[in-house]
Amino acid sequence: MLPFVPPDAITATDPTAEYEARQEHFAALRDDFERRSDQQGTVNVVLFFGALIALLAAFFAKISGLYWLAGALFVGFVASFAYHARLDEQRRRYRELTQMQAEGLARLARDWEHIPLRPYPPSDDTSHLARDLDLTGRASLLHLLSTANTPAGLATLQSWITAPSPIATAQARQGAARELAGATDFRDALTLAARLMGNAQHDYEAFARWAEGPSPFAGHQWMLWAARILPAVTLILIVIQLAGLTAILFWLLPVVAAYVVTNLAGKEAEAFIEEVAERNQVFAGYAAIFALLTEQEFSDPLLQEVQQRLRTGDAGAAAMMRRLGRMMPLIELRRVPLFMLIQVFTMLMFHNAWLLDRWRATAGAQVRAWLVALGEFEALAALATLAHDHPAWAFPELAEHGATDEIAARNLGHPLLPPAVCVGNDVTLGPPGHFLLVTGSNMSGKSTLLRAIGVNVVLAQAGGPVCATSLRLPPVHLATSIRISDSLEQGVSYFMAELRQLKAVMDAAEAIGPSGERVVLFLLDEILHGTNTAERQIAARHIIRRLLDVGATGAVSTHDLTLAAAPELLAAAKLVHFTEDFARTNGTLVMHFDYHLRPGLATSTNALKLMEIVGLPPVEAAPQAD
Repeated sequence: MLPFVPPDAITATDPTAEYEARQEHFAALRDDFERRSDQQGTVNVVLFFGALIALLAAFFAKISGLYWLAGALFVGFVASFAYHARLDEQRRRYRELTQMQAEGLARLARDWEHIPLRPYPPSDDTSHLARDLDLTGRASLLHLLSTANTPAGLATLQSWITAPSPIATAQARQGAARELAGATDFRDALTLAARLMGNAQHDYEAFARWAEGPSPFAGHQWMLWAARILPAVTLILIVIQLAGLTAILFWLLPVVAAYVVTNLAGKEAEAFIEEVAERNQVFAGYAAIFALLTEQEFSDPLLQEVQQRLRTGDAGAAAMMRRLGRMMPLIELRRVPLFMLIQVFTMLMFHNAWLLDRWRATAGAQVRAWLVALGEFEALAALATLAHDHPAWAFPELAEHGATDEIAARNLGHPLLPPAVCVGNDVTLGPPGHFLLVTGSNMSGKSTLLRAIGVNVVLAQAGGPVCATSLRLPPVHLATSIRISDSLEQGVSYFMAELRQLKAVMDAAEAIGPSGERVVLFLLDEILHGTNTAERQIAARHIIRRLLDVGATGAVSTHDLTLAAAPELLAAAKLVHFTEDFARTNGTLVMHFDYHLRPGLATSTNALKLMEIVGLPPVEAAPQAD
């Protein structure tokens, strides 16, 4: 690991000050290496042209001593060039580290423009949950968590966020995230090692399939014997001719045979090599990451278990990836224009394929496990970074089935809102058969509350911290109908789209039922407002009642205050609301929300006042119909 920030260089305890101090520290080192690199570049130029001038002077002036000077200057140039490369490598490292601190500050401020959105793998998840709760895409939960960089890490993190984990698994991840939250240098080193590989990382699943695949020599052992015998025979015959024992070019016979064998069987060997050679730039990078992960000391059991997976096999992940990386320069000779000439004399293609096949026979069965372990480390580090960035957030208490029948949160806020504007509320949902009815005027915070509940449940089930002072969560299955859109292409109206989503929520509740190991937690925003008032009231009451009857619990936001008075819902509803206040300043109407949840039904509306605020004609001034 690089010598990062000395322990006494940063005394700040809040994340913003820590990121700023680390950014200043790394930027100073970056600037120093840039200055030294520029100076060394000048030295390179002086040494190169000095060697060239000395060589020309020696040639034209016939001064033999200048040849020695030219040689010495050229040796100095080579050494200087190598040193310059090391300076550039350090400059790049500290440039990346500086940028990583800037991205940390952007995450704290929810400055989405300056938080990189990683290329997550395509997902089959088309559920409304991801769209309703902003789990994926720009300004999403995955965007906030995007400190993973390898394809394995991105895929793992995405799977954790889009599908709930068993309680024991999520609890184990909490312990790992707690330990990694305090290991800032280690997390930065892991991120840096992955970023230094650049964009050369390819589909890790394809690499795992290659490693687990069959040998190219299965049933074709003759290729190996030909590759071993023909070059040896060629060499022997060349030596015989050079010794003057024959004038006939007998060595051409094995060369021609090698050419024939290459054309007959070379395509299969070349395809085998090409599958792995296109990833040749990442093996050294993966070796560095695996070495970092295996050399770090952990006390958490999950981290130790994942680390142990990287030590499986004859030599472990780091050593085997390093060995594979060392093969690549020899394999890359196939790109040399005259490679066929090398091939017919050495049969190098078959020897390279044999070396790769030996590597695969030794390590192939472990490759997938190594990449999965790497993905878990990066995903855990992403959850740990969230915990580090928000020390006031809590790790939730995940209750076993039957231990509690309520979801209870204190100071619950929306994780995607900037901390400076995020308002927390105490929220209690349940028990099954009961629901939270959230009322309030436009823009008062009803939908945000529902999303805050949902996103925090997703974080809790993934094993991460939540935007709350505390959260007690039984096993739940999230089902939402919040963000509905119609489709001209599919001929689906808004109302029909909402009905379909409500049907999916109902199906989930009925499938799980009261006896399920998870309780369905439904979050419904402005239910059925795509139809007329009378039918909406009847349908909404029926849907909510049915959900409660099958043992679900949840929250419903609405403008329809009559829902609270419905006899079939009255006993099951807990009423809460948001409100606002208005003031006139120099004749201008100003509206203010405090986003604090209050008990009871909403007592105010703001639609007509909003018309005035945006400049629409007041209702009383509207033209009257004839």
